[in-house]
Amino acid sequence: MRTIDLRGRALSRDELLKLVPRAAVSAEIAVERVRPLVADVAARGEAALRDQAREFDRVDGHLLRVPSESIADALRNCPPAVEAALRELIERLRLGSSAQVPEEQVTRFADGAVIRQRWQPVSRVGLYAPGGKAAYPSSVVMNAIAAQTAGVPSLALASPAQADNAGLPHPAVLWAAALCGIEEVYAIGGAGAIAAFAHGVPAIGLDAVDVVTGPGNVFVAAAKRVVTGLVGIDAEAGTTEILVIADASAEAGFVAADLISQAEHDEAAASVLVTDSEELAQRVAAEIASRAAATRHAGRVAEALSGPQSGIVLVDDLREAARVSNAYGPEHLEIQTRDDAAVLAEITDAGAIFVGGYTPVSLGDYLAGSNHVLPTGGTARFASGLGAHTFLRPQQIVSYDRAALRDLEEPLRALAEAEGLPAHADAVSARFETGKKSS
Repeated sequence: MRTIDLRGRALSRDELLKLVPRAAVSAEIAVERVRPLVADVAARGEAALRDQAREFDRVDGHLLRVPSESIADALRNCPPAVEAALRELIERLRLGSSAQVPEEQVTRFADGAVIRQRWQPVSRVGLYAPGGKAAYPSSVVMNAIAAQTAGVPSLALASPAQADNAGLPHPAVLWAAALCGIEEVYAIGGAGAIAAFAHGVPAIGLDAVDVVTGPGNVFVAAAKRVVTGLVGIDAEAGTTEILVIADASAEAGFVAADLISQAEHDEAAASVLVTDSEELAQRVAAEIASRAAATRHAGRVAEALSGPQSGIVLVDDLREAARVSNAYGPEHLEIQTRDDAAVLAEITDAGAIFVGGYTPVSLGDYLAGSNHVLPTGGTARFASGLGAHTFLRPQQIVSYDRAALRDLEEPLRALAEAEGLPAHADAVSARFETGKKSS
């Protein structure tokens, strides 16, 4: 891993944004690559999806909509230990997600003057589960349970067709779909899946959705950007990233293992350590050298850790470490220091935060009860992770009676006249003309 030494430098936030490690592929480049794919699906529907499956997934002639019996059959072949773990994840995530559903609130300004705020779920959601270098049944659960907890009545799931599974999505994705009760599943991957959700594909029975969610690589994230406005999205969740703030008290082996755990996702995955201890940095580098070579995906890990998106950042103190982290806006932030609470108090921008040496990101990936679908690429500076709230819209329901409206007639007219919109005030006054009375 490369080292970036920021010690002794008084850097502005803008300067930090330019210096923190980032992936070499920009979102803008990815957008230009996926825009024609999205447009093709919008124009040609099923034919475009089949062309893309041949090109990107090396699959041809498969059913794009997965038969319900295939979903049930897959679950029967799920290893018992994995099924038990998925059921545990579902139970924990339902509890964690339920805390994200606000209660209805009523505001009374006066007798007969009420605003009621409710949180209304969207009608239909498209859930995406990646299927590239690894299967992600946990991502299916993260998306589905959050949407179900919010009360979304219609869910569709898409995941890439697998050449070694008769053109079906990965069996593990189907296990999770079955356990979550998802019956509408499509063997569609990448940008094509996002386009299909946004535009609909009537030939295969896929109706357009209101919101598209789920993780994926930079091209899936770019496709979400292309369809934003036509549909809502959770966030541009691209290739995974972890940033660890640690000081000399941290266990170097823990830090190294956590950096490696995210690097095994993808060659473009980002693993960043920010520390005020050069000695810890050296110990972590040594631990990575021994541990990375022994891991199953050693080649992938080595490429990710040596890429421009990964590195060790040296800073003067932990307050500066927090500034670096906030500028980076990490998907996953770990804090392993002598005073975790003090560092946490300085953090404003992160997708999810894991505090203490015994709270690794991998816990959040699976069984913590938190959601692992999180904003990447610095978007945590303005976006949040997926949750029940992603699928809810606050709606204000306004109800005034005649007397309450009459009390506001004069100040309302003053504002309307000031803005040059007298008919707004006339709409109120019309209700008080002689003989006019409405219940």
